[in-house]
Amino acid sequence: MIRTAEAYHVPVLLDESIEGLNLHRGGIYVDVTFGGGGHSREILSRLDGGSHLYSFDQDADAEQNTGRMGLSGEQVSRFTFVRSNFRYLKNWMRYYGVDKIDGLLADLGVSSHHFDDETRGFSFRFEAPLDMRMNKRAGQTAADILNEYDEGRLADIFYLYGELKQSRRIAAAIVKARGQQPFKTTHDLLAAAEPFFPRAREKKDLARMFQALRIEVNHEMDALREMLLAATELLKPGGRLSVITYHSLEDRMVKNIMKSGNIEGKVKQDFFGRIETPFRLVNNKVITATDDEQERNPRSRSAKLRIAEKKANE
Repeated sequence: MIRTAEAYHVPVLLDESIEGLNLHRGGIYVDVTFGGGGHSREILSRLDGGSHLYSFDQDADAEQNTGRMGLSGEQVSRFTFVRSNFRYLKNWMRYYGVDKIDGLLADLGVSSHHFDDETRGFSFRFEAPLDMRMNKRAGQTAADILNEYDEGRLADIFYLYGELKQSRRIAAAIVKARGQQPFKTTHDLLAAAEPFFPRAREKKDLARMFQALRIEVNHEMDALREMLLAATELLKPGGRLSVITYHSLEDRMVKNIMKSGNIEGKVKQDFFGRIETPFRLVNNKVITATDDEQERNPRSRSAKLRIAEKKANE
């Protein structure tokens, strides 16, 4: 069943993230995480006729939401949907003849739709094929990874992307189980891994395990790195970067790029000891959802918003 855009995903920190873009007349803006279209729709409602919005999403389900945004004819003329991974941001902007942009928004959370879709394998709540691909047209599935990666590589994924202390024992159990029969469904994975999760925190640890697999399947960290570097290059002086993160790995990358201009967070200093960075932090303290928003939308509880402005060339 195709869900409506409203059911697909409730936009998190909507006003805060868009106000952080500092929208202005004639600006060129990018929403690299279209999803249900909530952020894009709100951006378009605040833009004038001389502006344009490019929105990215690699998921075919998300593309169908473009027709449910309720845009006027004028808004449609100022909107371009790009069905692609945001790691190719720079290439697509070049394709559309855009040299510089005035702002970029990224909501890095997985859409509610993906967790609630019983057929995609993103959630341990449903028995489903172990797919987890955002782009179902290409790439390895979660089943491929579980059946093909060696024990050490699996352990690294669960430790680095899921922060699971039992990563090595889980990986060993997976390798042993696949020797009997290959992994096909989410329940196959649960049968192998559940014994290693204490009952008191079972759901949290299972969510982290599925998160780790999803990140590996979709190469999310590599894609985020490439997008942030491209955004740094594309933004005009005064242009804004507004990014919502949901786990420590991606938040660290965003924090590093905004504070140092590189993913590693290596601070460079000039002859006088001044820190060299292309950005000025707009919010020194991370922005989180209000108690009211967290009550209305529980998935906003882990959201962190960081905003930075591209400095003028010195």
